[in-house]
Amino acid sequence: MWVRVATFEGVDPEKASKIVNERMESGEMTPPEGMNSVLVLDDRDAKKRKFLAFFDSRDAITAAEPGFEQMGDAIPEEIRGGRTSVHYYEVVIHEGEVEKAKAVRVSVLEGSADAIDASLERTRGETLPAVRAIAGNVGAIGLADRANGRVSMITLWESADAMRASEQEGDRLRERTAEGGGQTISNVARYEVAMAQSVAGARA
Repeated sequence: MWVRVATFEGVDPEKASKIVNERMESGEMTPPEGMNSVLVLDDRDAKKRKFLAFFDSRDAITAAEPGFEQMGDAIPEEIRGGRTSVHYYEVVIHEGEVEKAKAVRVSVLEGSADAIDASLERTRGETLPAVRAIAGNVGAIGLADRANGRVSMITLWESADAMRASEQEGDRLRERTAEGGGQTISNVARYEVAMAQSVAGARA
């Protein structure tokens, strides 16, 4: 599985979500061909939105790019914001009930590209079970940029309160994971979930 992550800044999240929902329901806007599910994350204070679109393969994302351009054209830029970046990642962990998520924490770890597989094995065997055992956790998604030695761990929470309550344990697990994998923690960010659903749900 692969994911396309597009970042927008200057977003009006309420208006953007309203337009997307209305145009999806009317059939005026349809998800790009091959997209399996979507996760939309908002940082309201920074007026930033991340649009994560999941596909079976990297080639499927490439084929879908014209569809993303059409989607962008359907929403005025003053509402959807300006697109500042698009990145592509291999999805190496995808566990839990993503559609129940209301808040997420994104931790970015960087290290040697050669050490990614060993680090991921440790994460799956040690860190992931510990995260899933925390009250309020509903899942986790792991993204890998093998060329640059970068791993993004997205932990999914049933509420913003549950995410906040997990901060101390999250810090401990993140530091232990980074230390064990010879990685550095380059960023930790928190987002509200604006949308988390399958394409079938998005079409409904």
